[in-house]
Amino acid sequence: MKMISLLLLILSSCLCATFVVNVTQSSYEAEENHSITLEWTFTTRTQGSYRELFIYCSLLAPGKELVLYQVHEGFEFPDFQDDQFSGRVQSDKDVLREGRIRLHVSRLRTEDSGLFVCDVKTEDGSGSGKCRLSVSGKNQRPTLTPEPERRIKFTGITAAAGIILFIIISFLIVFHKRRNKRNKTFKNLFSVQENIFKCIKSC
Repeated sequence: MKMISLLLLILSSCLCATFVVNVTQSSYEAEENHSITLEWTFTTRTQGSYRELFIYCSLLAPGKELVLYQVHEGFEFPDFQDDQFSGRVQSDKDVLREGRIRLHVSRLRTEDSGLFVCDVKTEDGSGSGKCRLSVSGKNQRPTLTPEPERRIKFTGITAAAGIILFIIISFLIVFHKRRNKRNKTFKNLFSVQENIFKCIKSC
């Protein structure tokens, strides 16, 4: 009986030693507002029970740990997910039985950068895998749309036309004043000449 117990203990230790959690990619780089897929693989058996599956994936950021994804006895627990990832993480449930954890993270933020750790426990053993994600801010260059450009050009043309019209009106006013003054001078001159002629005739 003791021999059987010892053999079972050795067999259990061997099974635990062969249980491995790997990452398909050790590091990821992405831009803000883009999407990315994080993936881990773990040792599994086709005859294994789905209820014996425990998964705990989290982001280790400076001074805090944020829950990304959690499975307890084969059931997902989205309520334990951190608010930072709320509505942005989708899991591929069809590949869990194949020993694959595939998480799609959308609308990436710069604060999503850090070390992601996924702990897995099954009836075959337990283990963990790590990967690092770096999210860079997206540089946006300010561009002018065609409509504002047309407005700017139209405004410039209108201003130029207004200046030209102002100059023309000013010129006409000055010319009209000078003309009136000139006509008045001529009238005075004609009046003087007429008086002179009258004086000559009377003499």
